[in-house]
Amino acid sequence: MRKQFLAILIVAAATAALPARAQDGAAPFDGELQRMSEILGALHYLRGICGNNEGNKWRAEMQALVDAETPSGERRARMIAAFNRGYNGFQQTYRTCTPAANTAIRRHVEEGARISRDLTARYAN
Repeated sequence: MRKQFLAILIVAAATAALPARAQDGAAPFDGELQRMSEILGALHYLRGICGNNEGNKWRAEMQALVDAETPSGERRARMIAAFNRGYNGFQQTYRTCTPAANTAIRRHVEEGARISRDLTARYAN
């Protein structure tokens, strides 16, 4: 599972290599970036209640993603809203760590790894 966490981190590096675009223009991969942001928000909450003692690791990964992509205006707001949606959605569902919460963590890590691989394969130079 540790390898899968590392795969999510690749996204920040991959987005740094993505082609430049207009200041607020949408990029073809914005949907994937928003989903990755939502996944990071979910992991920030779920890993916290499951006692992984990671502190702000997933919030920091979100910040690294935003820093690498350097979105502004509406693009930035959408990424941040997606992170908050991921966090809040699970906060409303889980108060303690359960087997279902651990399953959600595993599935989010797997999806994040897949998105990371796909973005790198399609858009990295």
